Amino acid sequence: MKWLRGRARSQKSGPQVVLKVEGMHCASCGLLIDDELEEVPGVRASRTDVGKGRCIVELTRAGAVEHAALISAVERAGYQATVAG
Repeated sequence: MKWLRGRARSQKSGPQVVLKVEGMHCASCGLLIDDELEEVPGVRASRTDVGKGRCIVELTRAGAVEHAALISAVERAGYQATVAG
């Protein structure tokens, strides 16, 4: 787990995008997804909940990242994602 992830959680929240993620089966899956998402420029933090099948991505500012870039990051980790509701 990255040092930045813990630090980012303590900072003020920014705009968020919620992704529905399919194919996860354990906590390691969530960590892989978070690591990929947090490498995307404009992403402040990512918190994946395997049990709920979703990922909350906190952005540095509204519109900082295209949804397609977030979905591609999840796909690089080996999972499928769509933007929730």
